Amino acid sequence: MSSAAFALQQAIFARLAADGQVTTALGGARIYDDVPVRSEFPYVTFGQSVERDWSGDIAPGHEHMVTLHAWSRGKGRKEADVILVAVQGALHDAALTLSGHRLVNLRHEFSETRRDADG
Repeated sequence: MSSAAFALQQAIFARLAADGQVTTALGGARIYDDVPVRSEFPYVTFGQSVERDWSGDIAPGHEHMVTLHAWSRGKGRKEADVILVAVQGALHDAALTLSGHRLVNLRHEFSETRRDADG
């Protein structure tokens, strides 16, 4: 059995890759854990994940905080915002199926867009 964190990542990947709004915003299923060399923009990557014990008297459990990054070379923030809205729509409160584990809830906590000094 895989870890709950990896099962969650797999389920998130599958949901995003199957979502029409996400793939339209990205121009395809460009969702990566490890970005291929010379990948086309825009794309989404998995960032830092944090797992905290949240066990109770009845059963063990964990809280996961997963970071997703939207990468864009579009002018301004519009393209990144469209991607973020699509990703949030695909995942917020989604009832994902995790191999070997059970998801209690999935919530969007915050979004942030930034431009680097060169962008």
